Amino acid sequence: MTTDLVQLDATAQAELVRRGEATPLELVEAAIARIEAVNPQLNAVITPLFDKARAGAASAALPDGPFRGVPFLLKDLGCHSAGDPYHEGLRFLRDLNWMAEQDTYMAAKLRQAGFVFVGKTNTPELAILPTTEPEAYGPTRNPWDTGRSPGGSSGGSAAAVAAGMVPAAHANDGGGSIRIPASACGLVGLKPSRGRISLGPEHGEFWQGMAVEHVVTRSVRDCAAILDVVAGPMPGDPYTAPPPARPYRHEVGRDPGRLRIGLMTSAPGGVIPVHPDCVGAARDAARLLESLGHRLEESYPPALDDHKTRGRHFWAVLTSQVAASLDAWSKKTGRSLELDALELNTRTAAEIGRTRTARRYVEAVEWLHSDARRIAGWWEQGFDLLLTPTMAEPPPRLGQFVATPDNPMAAARRTASLAPFTPAFNVTGQPAVSLPLTWNADGLPVGVHLVAAYGREDVLIRLAAQLEQTQPWADKWPPVRA
Repeated sequence: MTTDLVQLDATAQAELVRRGEATPLELVEAAIARIEAVNPQLNAVITPLFDKARAGAASAALPDGPFRGVPFLLKDLGCHSAGDPYHEGLRFLRDLNWMAEQDTYMAAKLRQAGFVFVGKTNTPELAILPTTEPEAYGPTRNPWDTGRSPGGSSGGSAAAVAAGMVPAAHANDGGGSIRIPASACGLVGLKPSRGRISLGPEHGEFWQGMAVEHVVTRSVRDCAAILDVVAGPMPGDPYTAPPPARPYRHEVGRDPGRLRIGLMTSAPGGVIPVHPDCVGAARDAARLLESLGHRLEESYPPALDDHKTRGRHFWAVLTSQVAASLDAWSKKTGRSLELDALELNTRTAAEIGRTRTARRYVEAVEWLHSDARRIAGWWEQGFDLLLTPTMAEPPPRLGQFVATPDNPMAAARRTASLAPFTPAFNVTGQPAVSLPLTWNADGLPVGVHLVAAYGREDVLIRLAAQLEQTQPWADKWPPVRA
């Protein structure tokens, strides 16, 4: 086989297998070689599953799904796979060599589609930071500049895809953890609507419905086609997003029509400064959209500006979930997970979470539900999309998200300064995507962020595909690549 596989997205690699021009094992062996060559520089893949992947790719039992034989990486949090290590960035689970007992529904759907899991990717402890620098496994480095963060919490997956190790990888998003790494690494990162992808069988919802699953990819068509594979309700789900009118892959190339799009370049409340590169990326995207016939207006949901109150209630839910997760792991493993086994930032969140009363938690949830209604009402005024920067600055340098004994909230505050645009749409449950339309003077990717009304991933995919065709990014590769 003479095809340069690293240049091909997941859809194209699967087509090679269908046409008999490559075997699943050839795709997997090539991905393993790329990981072995590049991962030492990036530390994106923390758990190789190479022997298992080879056996699966060579097996006659490999499902004949739309992505048969395509190598794939799982983030080491959320979408676990039966019999494989699963640690959520925790030294506690790493030291126990904890293994997942079953596939999540999403993992099972990915397997049935024919994906072959070749490894697990790095993530911060319990996915609570927008960088990927856990003490358990060390930092993942951004392939565009190895002194910088690939974002988080899906930074391991994003770095691996950006560097060409695999064409797509699992990611999840509770406050920006798909979109932030996609922006930092120059990828497509779609956060689906709440309830679009099942979190079962272990969870009905997570972070009070703010956390969702999906992937990071290099192409819009991969993003759409994988959403077709993993979307849909499963038994016992507490709620589900409305079904699409047609498969998402059929939205790629479909005329989006003339859309009304609001533009917001200042951070909610105007308190956090937004880097000129990020403002410029959003405004460049606005001009590009106007050139395509769309209507742009300087407008956004006024409720977004109540960011301080939102942040306080979001923090109440997050810290409560951290405390509950630690107790759940103690129960599941039969070992007491002591706070001193945690990084200081996680420990601080857990300590705060353990002081929350049930009444305080319900108050936070009720306020966030009300906040979602206020924000979502803006789309009812005739807007199709909101355009913002994805992050408030280009990819930050490693080592900036560190809590210290004299400043235990330092990492949390740094998080707020980096990611003011993404968390509100975890609160509302709306779909949102980060697209790689801009690289700054330092050669770093700067993503732009588009948000649609609830359940309207189709609108995002149509427009994202139009932008990809008009201003392609497929030829953009980082200095560290396979």
